[in-house]
Amino acid sequence: MRKKTLVIVNPVSGIGRQKRIETILKDNLNHDLFDYSVCYTEHIHHGTDLARNAAEKGFDCVIAVGGDGSVNDVVQGLKDTDTRMGIIPCGSGNGLARTLKIPLQPSLAVRVLNQQHEQSIDSIVVNDSHIVVNVAGVGFDAYIARLMKAAKTRGLAAYTNLIVREYTRYKNSDYTLTIDGKTYLRNAWFIAVANSRQFGFNLAVAPKAKLDDGLIDISIIDKVPLDHVAITAPLAFMNHLDLSQHVEMFKAKELLIEGNLDKWVNIDGEGENIGKSIHFVNHPNSVKIYSRDMKQILVARPKNN
Repeated sequence: MRKKTLVIVNPVSGIGRQKRIETILKDNLNHDLFDYSVCYTEHIHHGTDLARNAAEKGFDCVIAVGGDGSVNDVVQGLKDTDTRMGIIPCGSGNGLARTLKIPLQPSLAVRVLNQQHEQSIDSIVVNDSHIVVNVAGVGFDAYIARLMKAAKTRGLAAYTNLIVREYTRYKNSDYTLTIDGKTYLRNAWFIAVANSRQFGFNLAVAPKAKLDDGLIDISIIDKVPLDHVAITAPLAFMNHLDLSQHVEMFKAKELLIEGNLDKWVNIDGEGENIGKSIHFVNHPNSVKIYSRDMKQILVARPKNN
């Protein structure tokens, strides 16, 4: 029996790869496996409502077409349901898709769906109101996410330009962290709270993170002196940030951060105003998702076949 599937497209996501999605689905999706319909989001968090309605109606799968923010919207509606999530990455960073080894070329990402390779991953609930499947953060990370939310352009160049422009302006802050019941006082530039390894762009802020280990990875990052940036930045892109003297890492099931004075938090790439105190709790195996089966080769089907 074909899987009843809803494809949710963010028409303004990322850098525009989603504009040909209906043609890409027609040419590459296995129509013997999927009975699908396509809808487009019309306002912020519309994807959550669409995904939740699909789950309530018994859809087998909901596919998010967009970036990490679009994926997060869909997860908000699918967590703790039997409806699987698929991803066709068309955003800027695409952190979760990269971690799941899903190709950034939409036609090949569709072929991943044809593999029907399922796994369950964790999610992180924040202040009982938000869900993280990739990476959250406070401090400079959240500040940049806030600025990106208002930016007219997306992509690595826009993200890098913001970091360079704001790097020297943003100062460390004092935080109180309660990690699985034990309290730590830290002065940090930013704190990353990770379910996945990376923000996106292959920038790995939590190199030891696993999507299904039942744990939150916490990276407490001090401001890197300018003369150390040339050493530290490559460590992040090579998945070895844990080797930096400016980083301290923990694993936990639960985390409370107090002292977030500007109240902003990065939630899977989107800046959200949540509060001075932020409570993170890992929810194991709470999201069913299609990931790539690395034992199979992906070949896009010719349009005329």
